[in-house]
Amino acid sequence: MPIFKTSNRRTFLAGIGATGTILALPSAGFSLTKADAEKLINRLSDDIFKVINSGKSGPAMYKDFDRIFGKYAAVNAIARTCLGPPWRGATPAQQKAYTAAFREYLSRKYGKRFREFIGSEINVVSARAVKSGVLVKSLVTFKGSAPFIVEWQVFERNGKQQMFDLYIEGISMIKTEREEVGSMLDRSGGKVAKLITRLKAAG
Repeated sequence: MPIFKTSNRRTFLAGIGATGTILALPSAGFSLTKADAEKLINRLSDDIFKVINSGKSGPAMYKDFDRIFGKYAAVNAIARTCLGPPWRGATPAQQKAYTAAFREYLSRKYGKRFREFIGSEINVVSARAVKSGVLVKSLVTFKGSAPFIVEWQVFERNGKQQMFDLYIEGISMIKTEREEVGSMLDRSGGKVAKLITRLKAAG
């Protein structure tokens, strides 16, 4: 199944962040099967493939990535996890605004990265149960370059199957974005309102 294209995957990996370990998922139900998780990731990959090969401009493409992110990812859980303890000190209005700004930021950032991968191939090769979910392993192949592993962490909550984290050769999106958001919050003097403004301009 074709999805990405670039001759230099290191550009993508460097843009994502530092290597991390798999983080624990929020508590979830146990009805999710490995086959369910594989089907979800195949659908997600198909949608990403359609967007990056659509020929759309950057801003239009990022809107499509935002739609995909909202459709397949546990947006609220990811946003809360990446903000960490300051989430509890934010007002409901700030939490809502932060989540929306974070979602747009992530769509721009990863949209730019995936855009570099037009023409390569990704194939789901296996899935295994992990704490509160399933980790789906896929293999990305570039022309003239060795293949590498992308893993997708999937959970089920309230009957809905969603992606919680993404790993590119062990690089965790959650861990990376916790560090990025923490750094932006520090530069914002610990003020969530100022962090929101920074997120709107980042990515």
